[in-house]
Amino acid sequence: MEKDKALVLATERYGSAESWKYVSEDGVMERRRNLREGESTGNSFFGVFKSIFLPQGYPESVSKDYLQYQFWDTVQAFCSSLSGTLATQASLKGVGVGNQDATVAAATITWLLKDGAGMLGRIIFAWHKGSKLDSEAKTWRLVADVLNDVAMFMMILAPHFPACFTTIICIAGIFLSIVGVAGGATRAALTCHQAHRDNMADISAKDGSQETLVNLAALLISLVLIPFVTDNPQFTLSLFFLFTIFHLFANYKAVRSVVMETFSEARLSIVMQQYLTHGQILSPREANQREPVFLEFRKAVPIKLGVRLDKVVQSSEELNLALKNNNMPFLIGVRNGCICVCLRPDASVCDEIRAMCQAVCLSNMMSPPTSRESAAQQQSHWEMVHESHTVMDRLFNPFIKGVEASGWDMRRTLLDWDEWRVEWKAKSN
Repeated sequence: MEKDKALVLATERYGSAESWKYVSEDGVMERRRNLREGESTGNSFFGVFKSIFLPQGYPESVSKDYLQYQFWDTVQAFCSSLSGTLATQASLKGVGVGNQDATVAAATITWLLKDGAGMLGRIIFAWHKGSKLDSEAKTWRLVADVLNDVAMFMMILAPHFPACFTTIICIAGIFLSIVGVAGGATRAALTCHQAHRDNMADISAKDGSQETLVNLAALLISLVLIPFVTDNPQFTLSLFFLFTIFHLFANYKAVRSVVMETFSEARLSIVMQQYLTHGQILSPREANQREPVFLEFRKAVPIKLGVRLDKVVQSSEELNLALKNNNMPFLIGVRNGCICVCLRPDASVCDEIRAMCQAVCLSNMMSPPTSRESAAQQQSHWEMVHESHTVMDRLFNPFIKGVEASGWDMRRTLLDWDEWRVEWKAKSN
């Protein structure tokens, strides 16, 4: 009872984990812990586990979706590791491990060809799709894991087709190289989203620790499974399909749990469409739930951002049409059924968002798309462009205030702009 009457000089806390107070009693300062109900004074197992495997400052230092994403990511990593064991065993058998007629040189050449094909695939994929991995991180994260399962399936089947073994293994190597690029790059994009205190390095390090622990658990399970799957292809395939089902389901749940507050082309299109149709601003969570996570091979009205000027206009007359009713640092036009936007060098993030919103508005006006080029049709396209300027002049300011109030991050975007920037003269006579 005497201790409760002690004078509290100061309080301190360690994130949301611990709370302490400094009290003065008889002129002596003493540090005491504020215990929650049911909490013991010693370090709990959960506290030690948290400090080893979770970023410092968790949960305040990470995004709200961190724990849910990491849970499903851990499940998929566990299943993928078990599938990888089955695939590795089949590959080793295919190159001749355990076969007295196989030579070391033949096995080495096969493995080198597989690695070489993978290296080429890595370079080509990074060149062709590297710029898409930020704006479409969820989609390519899922694609990477699907390709990973396809590659492992090919590796398991390869020993049963000796004549085509090297070809199958090389194709699987290409797929695995794509998995490495897409998986690593999209993981970096998601880490950037999760790092609320610019603590990307800490989050990456703890993610590595989590993955190592999962792989260690999978390794122990694999040691138990190996004797049962050796020389038993039916059981091997059965286990593989079981692990693959869990792997793909966990991956889908993982990417669906991510709630990004920055605008990508897909998320901004969804939010703008909803605003144009119903006058409602979707929150980041609502828009992310509607965002497609599977590859879209064809869009009704494609939108190209950051194009050359000749993709928008092809004459001084068309340039005047593009500048009509337009005082913004971007030009927008329609060419071959595609909406093209070129940007001035001084355009801000807000200008980029407005250009994309206007492209979405214009795509609504073009649906269903009309047949191809005639002079009258080109004129109708410019009329739609002019109308879209008018619509955006009326709607954009309320829209931008609404999205800021709904929790969207307006400091940057993940819109897929190309690097062309155009400076044009004022409208000529």
